[in-house]
Amino acid sequence: MRKYPGLVLSFIFVATIIAGFFVYPGAFGLKTRPWRLGLDLVGGSHLIYEIDLTKVPSGDQSSVVNGLRDVIERRVNLFGVSEPQVFTAESGNKTNLIVEIAGITDINQAIRLIGETPLLDFREVVENGSSTTFVTPETPLTGQYITSAQLTFDQTTGAPQVSISFNDEGSKIFENLTEKNIGKPIAIFLDEGLIEAPVVQQKITGGQAVITGRFTVTEARTLVERFNAGALPAPIVLINQQTVSPGLGNDSLQKALTAGAIGTLVVMLFMLIYYQFFGVFAVVALIIYSILTLGLFKLIGVTMTLAGLAGFILTIGMAVDANILIFERVKEETKKGLSRMSAIEEGFKRAWPSIRDSNISTIITAVILYFFTSSFIKGFALTLLIGVLVSMFSAITTTRLLLKVFAKNQPKN
Repeated sequence: MRKYPGLVLSFIFVATIIAGFFVYPGAFGLKTRPWRLGLDLVGGSHLIYEIDLTKVPSGDQSSVVNGLRDVIERRVNLFGVSEPQVFTAESGNKTNLIVEIAGITDINQAIRLIGETPLLDFREVVENGSSTTFVTPETPLTGQYITSAQLTFDQTTGAPQVSISFNDEGSKIFENLTEKNIGKPIAIFLDEGLIEAPVVQQKITGGQAVITGRFTVTEARTLVERFNAGALPAPIVLINQQTVSPGLGNDSLQKALTAGAIGTLVVMLFMLIYYQFFGVFAVVALIIYSILTLGLFKLIGVTMTLAGLAGFILTIGMAVDANILIFERVKEETKKGLSRMSAIEEGFKRAWPSIRDSNISTIITAVILYFFTSSFIKGFALTLLIGVLVSMFSAITTTRLLLKVFAKNQPKN
């Protein structure tokens, strides 16, 4: 890079042009993937469920809630929906599950994507001494231990049935349950409805079971899909639903883009007025930075939300900060009587520690926000992280190369 700054700078310009074609949809008739927009920008459905934790021990509630959130995300993702926002919130002594699905404005379709709660459990049937029997609900074998399900057909009757497999823990529970109830029926309940109560003939090992309720093929296939998407570890009840119209989302997007464009133009104008010729380099570097960053957003499929846009706009300011540090250090070295090239090299050496430390602290914050917060904040953290990394590259290479090429082509004093 030191020997051929012009060549490296040309490569950056070419990469920026390619990224520009990728960012701008339909440029020169080229086909490109659309932007992935979040609920607050493109519209969609907002659902709030109440999680029933009454039967969950207090020590297990946290893991059950986390597992429930993961299952819902997996279910919605199976339908190819752009990143759903799934997070929990405390409301008094209750825990709510909030689901935001972008691009789905039909509230009923959104509810169907999540699906009803396929609560499966096996219960022991206890005789009370008369002809009346009752089923104990304390049997610990439930659908949360299912690893897979498939649609099969009875070899004798041809009736559809659902074959399920349990994990190691579920297999052990099922084995103990059948061993304890040989010659007795075990009731199979689905969503609190009795499906069947077959009599156990022998201890069943291997963790395999078959549900032979009176299903149609469609019902059995739907049940298989729900089990494979993940059985809910706790029941949920829909308590609130609303639709964010695409018009409202577009209005928010236009306002955010307008604010970002105005802010960027004002910053560019300030750099041109205050730093004059150096300001031109800052503007060019900022344009290159913006195009490359947006290209990365589109390439890796970042879902853009208002929070994500805020993170991107924030990184524009950070990129400008890096340029200001560099220019000020170069000016100081020039005043000491150093040549242009020497002043640029020394100015970068002095500015780099401050740029490095400030960006590393921001990167650490962004990583923490991404891994330890809700989905809503993750959008902000991701765009902030990518923007900071690209801004560091811009400061190290683009601005530096522009200054060096300029100095190299100027007549010596």
